[in-house]
Amino acid sequence: MTKTGIAKLFRRGGSQAVRLPQEFQFQGDWVRLRRVPQGVLLEQAITDPAKWFEELDRLAGERLLESDRKQPPTPRRNIFG
Repeated sequence: MTKTGIAKLFRRGGSQAVRLPQEFQFQGDWVRLRRVPQGVLLEQAITDPAKWFEELDRLAGERLLESDRKQPPTPRRNIFG
């Protein structure tokens, strides 16, 4: 069962802010926002790309990029001629 609660909204300059209760607070200085059909979702921002890929792998259950993947070279394009 997910935890629910109520938070206070207030204005800070031209922005709207949310005062989160302690049990809902995030680590760090940033959160990721996503609009969903039910409203707006706040998620912990992952600023380290390695941690981001680890989280994707954990959620997918399989590796996203295999280390032995053979990628063809990018073709050279002459965009000015």
